[in-house]
Amino acid sequence: MSAPASGSPTPPASVGFSADIRPLFRQKDRDSMLRAFDLWLYDDVVSHAAAIATQLHGGTMPCDGAWPADRVELFDRWVELGTPE
Repeated sequence: MSAPASGSPTPPASVGFSADIRPLFRQKDRDSMLRAFDLWLYDDVVSHAAAIATQLHGGTMPCDGAWPADRVELFDRWVELGTPE
């Protein structure tokens, strides 16, 4: 990834669930959400992408501390690209 003038990394042009999004969710994140849905399953994350994004932007997901801005931007980019698998 190259860094723009602002200093934050530029999200990749191509973002996929298996390679880029699923690895963002740790085992403890998955375990804490399994009662509602599975963060490691593409269909579940696509179905809940808007709610996940809201929580990520609010800093309430994951529950033990907000993601850094570059991770939130990567998730947003994935959604903007149509949630490719």
